[in-house]
Parts: sequence; C-alpha cells; structure tokens
Amino acid sequence: MRTINIHEAKTHLSRLVDEAVEGNSFVIAKAGKPKVLVSRLDAPPASGKRILGSMEGLYTIPENFDEIDRELDKEIEALMLGEDEE
Repeated sequence: MRTINIHEAKTHLSRLVDEAVEGNSFVIAKAGKPKVLVSRLDAPPASGKRILGSMEGLYTIPENFDEIDRELDKEIEALMLGEDEE
C-alpha cells in the first residue's frame, strides 16, 4: 500500500480522493509515521427520490382518531394551564 506524506496529501487531496474512490487505498504519514488509512466507502449512493405509497398498509389510523385528538388536546390544555381535569 502506498504511503504519502501529509504535505503531499494536502497538495493533491482531490486527486488522492479520486484514486481512493477507484479502490486505490493509501496511508497518510506524518514525520514518516503512518497516521491515517484512506479508503473508499462502500455505501450505496443516495438516490434522493421518495417512493410514494411504499409504506401503504403498514399502519392504520383508528376511526375515532379525531375524537381521541380532541380529548388529548383538552388534557394537554388543562395540564398547561394548571386546571384540574373534570
């Protein structure tokens, strides 16, 4: 594996990163002592696209959701205002 001094790495960082992406890992050394191994990440590229409906059927919302929401709002309001619940 190739060893590169830190000054050279600073000077040619962009080119060295491209080489690492191609699979050519290297070591960066400072004062002749190896400090860092540089190699490519094998993570899949992020597509940035969202697939609508991909989670369909995984979750259900109860039919009385609006009623539950109103009850919860009343409880939270009572707690925030310091009022006793009825």
